[in-house]
Amino acid sequence: MASIVEKNNSFYVVYTVTTADGEKKQKWDTCHSEAEAKRRKKEIEFQQGVGEVTLPKCSTLSELLDEYVSLYGKTKWSLSVYTSNKALIKNYIKPYIGKLKLNEISARILERYYQKLLQMPAVPRVTDCSFKETKRLIGTSTIRDIHKLLRSAFTQAMKWDLLEKNPATLADVPKHEANKREIWDLETLAKANEVCPDQRLKLCINLAFACSLRIGELLGLTWDCVDISEESMKEETTSIFINKELQRVEKDALEALGQKGVIASFPEATNNSKSVLVLKNPKTPTSVRKIYLPHTVAEMLLQWKQNQDEIKTALGDEYHDYNLVITCPTGTPVEDTRIQQNFKKFITHYDLPPVVFHSLRHSSITYKLKLNGGDIKSVQGDSGHAQAKMITDQYSHILDDSRKENAKLLEKAFYQKKEDQPDGNNDKETDSDSDSVPSPKISRERIEGLLQNEKIIALLEKLADASGIDD
Repeated sequence: MASIVEKNNSFYVVYTVTTADGEKKQKWDTCHSEAEAKRRKKEIEFQQGVGEVTLPKCSTLSELLDEYVSLYGKTKWSLSVYTSNKALIKNYIKPYIGKLKLNEISARILERYYQKLLQMPAVPRVTDCSFKETKRLIGTSTIRDIHKLLRSAFTQAMKWDLLEKNPATLADVPKHEANKREIWDLETLAKANEVCPDQRLKLCINLAFACSLRIGELLGLTWDCVDISEESMKEETTSIFINKELQRVEKDALEALGQKGVIASFPEATNNSKSVLVLKNPKTPTSVRKIYLPHTVAEMLLQWKQNQDEIKTALGDEYHDYNLVITCPTGTPVEDTRIQQNFKKFITHYDLPPVVFHSLRHSSITYKLKLNGGDIKSVQGDSGHAQAKMITDQYSHILDDSRKENAKLLEKAFYQKKEDQPDGNNDKETDSDSDSVPSPKISRERIEGLLQNEKIIALLEKLADASGIDD
């Protein structure tokens, strides 16, 4: 039987297992909450009811990764992380080094493996329409993700007494240089607002920029989380509340993780689809947030709601009402790929600077930092980042107009002041002049009046005699 032991604010499920060699061994599974420990205890007791709990023998990396995904991944990973990590294992790890024995893997082996990957073709993603034309090689960003995954798997192997040390901790990873993400300046955003003929796309652009939204948060926004009431309009407290996001997830991830974080699923367009569109919990707990709206954006939402209600009335039962703000004409959800495609076409048609839709979030955070004088915490409240460092490192783009202003301020504060000073050869004159009081200006009429004063005339005569000035 399994038992739960609480120690140092952690919970452990203690039970006996039989190794592949027939050896009895006590296992302590760490859980982060009592509820998690109870669930793990039930799993173990169920397995014990069927038969003895037997640990599979993990002698190769492939065997370790299978065990790692089963025990660690299903507990720790989100739906998207589960899918991406499974793809890394399937496409890039098992085919190359999966057959290696665990005791054969070293930092040197991993470094040679990473260098080999740089010369291998990348596996195309389902959504990557341009892959056949580009024929990309595996990039350094993917290799860093692989390294992170292996390091975590080897750490678990150490906890499971399968390895004495983690070979990934000492392995060097190819240097990765992130591509600079271009953003729109305010002038470009204003032009986009002026010329955009698609009202849905226009609303998406403004919500993403004004509220610093991720595209999944934008498309998962529902009307019950929008406050554009008459009272809030008058008091200028209109707002939206972000507590979910729209995302397409793989069905096998849903099955493996047991609908983890899913709030609702939408009907499938086809029966043989391998994925499904869902509303799910946000990326992190800090992503749940309230964001205040600029008045103009609130007016746009109000107009959009009125138009949507008119369409809903006209279509009647043919309208699929999921209470979503951004929808197709019949009320069904809009996927991020459609918004991104429409955004790209809009940019091309109006010859706007090429950016991706996520760049609007970058523009938003950058300009908010500039306008509020660098108040990172208030911007973090809008962006939903778990760490303020992410804002300063990733999103605070250096704006050209700010750099030009810096040059002007330096010119005024240093160079102009220096040029206004007299030549350094006249230091004494400069010092005396700087201490003197400017002489007041006297009018001609005032001078003529003084010259008619007898006392002034007598004084001037004495001064002339003393200085030897002739009449």
